[in-house]
Amino acid sequence: MTRWKIIIEYHGARYSGFQRQPDVPTIQVAVEEAIQKFCQQDIKIIGAGRTDAGVHARGQAAHFDLEYGERTLSAFELCKAINAHLRPQPITVVHAQEVPEEFHARFGAKTKTYQYRVANRPYKMALEEGFSWWRKKPLNIDAMRAGAKYLIGEHDFTSFRDSECQATSPIRSVDEIMIAVTPIINGNDILFTVRGMSFLHHQVRNIVGTLTLVGEEKWKPEDVKTALEAKDRTKGGPTAPAYGLYLHDIAYE
Repeated sequence: MTRWKIIIEYHGARYSGFQRQPDVPTIQVAVEEAIQKFCQQDIKIIGAGRTDAGVHARGQAAHFDLEYGERTLSAFELCKAINAHLRPQPITVVHAQEVPEEFHARFGAKTKTYQYRVANRPYKMALEEGFSWWRKKPLNIDAMRAGAKYLIGEHDFTSFRDSECQATSPIRSVDEIMIAVTPIINGNDILFTVRGMSFLHHQVRNIVGTLTLVGEEKWKPEDVKTALEAKDRTKGGPTAPAYGLYLHDIAYE
């Protein structure tokens, strides 16, 4: 029995998130079905974390155990076989490696990095529709960076969690929030990068939605601190759409 770690990239628009759910398409089900077709074994994969419906991933990690008898199987062959059975779905296993049997994709994760894309320009998107959140009004980047500083560290993020979040505690630690800007014609591509050990339901999307209020100068940067300290979801900003969010990386060291 060999334990494999895989990295999965996917376009989440047509899926109801990563984790298996009854009667709806999910990434987990699609990958498990591809593995079953490849090796005729009913195998359950364990993901590093859930992603919401419509959220994309570049670096979702998962693990599973595979009995392949006396035959040899390279990481390249495993990826190739799974991907062959995933076509034409927008899901690709981009990496595989053998790991020790104690490796656990979820419980072994040290940090998770999410990225959120915003297209900030006066005209609607033609090429980035479904991949980036269009914000028509110019955003003040320096103000958003100032507001983001209040969210760094360990806090009660009740104001930034979904009202139906099932986490037992609202306490989370955000290690880093970076806001990078790439000029485009008549505007900017803005990339929010948020890193931490774990996140509450909709936390990253609520952070981005709140910071856009600061960027539009409807809020001052210090209003982010006020919202955080209120510990009340109604005092936070809007939830940014799922389609702009990407699970970018899971770190294990």
